[in-house]
Amino acid sequence: MSVATVPPPSSVGELRARLAQLHPAQIDLTLGRVERLLAALDHPERKLPPVIHIAGTNGKGSTLAFLRAILEAAGVSVHAYTSPHLVRVNETIRLGRPGGGILVSDDQLAAALAHCERVNAGAPITLFEIETAAALHLFAQHPADIVLLEVGLGGRLDATNVIDHPLACVLTPIGIDHTEFLGPTLADIAAEKAGILRRDAPVIVAEQPDDAMAVIEREARRLRAPLHARGQQWHVDVEHGRLAYQDDRGLLDLTAPKLFGRHQIDNAGLAIATLRAQSRFGIEQSAYQAGLLAAEWPARMQRLTTGKLLDDAPPGCELWLDGGHNADGGRVAAAALGDLEERVSRPLVIVAGMMANKDAGAFLTNFTGLTRHVIAVPIPDRAGAMPPETLADAGRALGLRVERADGIEAALRRIAGLAYELPPRILITGSLYLAGHVLSLNGTPPS
Repeated sequence: MSVATVPPPSSVGELRARLAQLHPAQIDLTLGRVERLLAALDHPERKLPPVIHIAGTNGKGSTLAFLRAILEAAGVSVHAYTSPHLVRVNETIRLGRPGGGILVSDDQLAAALAHCERVNAGAPITLFEIETAAALHLFAQHPADIVLLEVGLGGRLDATNVIDHPLACVLTPIGIDHTEFLGPTLADIAAEKAGILRRDAPVIVAEQPDDAMAVIEREARRLRAPLHARGQQWHVDVEHGRLAYQDDRGLLDLTAPKLFGRHQIDNAGLAIATLRAQSRFGIEQSAYQAGLLAAEWPARMQRLTTGKLLDDAPPGCELWLDGGHNADGGRVAAAALGDLEERVSRPLVIVAGMMANKDAGAFLTNFTGLTRHVIAVPIPDRAGAMPPETLADAGRALGLRVERADGIEAALRRIAGLAYELPPRILITGSLYLAGHVLSLNGTPPS
């Protein structure tokens, strides 16, 4: 008599491939599907520690990284949910524990996804929605003091927008991006982002364009949400190389953050303002200082100092990686490069790959005063990637010298063959998907 065998549990990759078929549209903004699944899961979103919810166009991940580092320096255990991942989907879910959180393990993630798959019972749902449900399920199952929750896209109809009573809502800088889903104007996009605001919950706001700020102020008034806006209720700047933060509670004089770029001063200030707008957790100045120096966020003006790609790059070069992919993201990366140029002058080469739904011209125009040399590369194995020739045409229209390479390694070898008087500064940029590919090639995935 044969003995029935239990099939082995599916791997994370197998589960995600199967779940992606439940609703093949990669993006389909609505709350109905995820609310149905969360109800079937017995509402894990109602069993969470206090939640800080973060929306915006640029800077969400870096702001969350500062929040997490400061809170952990204060002895607070922190769950965190971010998107997209760069190399492994595990990066999106960090489980809090005393002494610092850790990325969810393959076994934990596979079990959570499998549970959500069983409960969902074959109903239509996007991959991001079911992964968000799995994250909330895991957070409800594991003790922690706080949850940091990053919006995936937009806000009002994003799968994360299921928290009724957040500790605080955060809006990072809002710009033009994802217009096909969020609307054509800045006011339209701001209205979608402001959809995470809740009645009486403090809303902490980065510096915004006037059109966006008007929408946010109107929504905050409607919900009686206390507004903490940069330039009004709080201020941050660099003074003598240090971060100076001030609000009605006083002045903080802190060492500048380890994350590079003047935009990281803004993100750090937003994180500090958020924690000072709530009263659940008391944060000492020493924790703010330690957090600024401990915060890490890969592929945001990240210098690659080790790894396999340096073997292909010119000896002595600086190799930088940034996942910026829209006009504002290009602007802050260009500003950071300008600061580097003032410190140590080097010839600059941009290696860029983008998705087809991005405005390559608006992105590349930020670099026209810094370099004349761009190498366009494909994003491997990514549906919807921009053909390198399309990106090259956008660069040539700006007067840039643009050539194509088959990939990152080929681009670096081409740069290594050029006769620069000084080893160049190289920035690989244009897409978080490309950034993930680079980190994987380099053998330095996020941890």
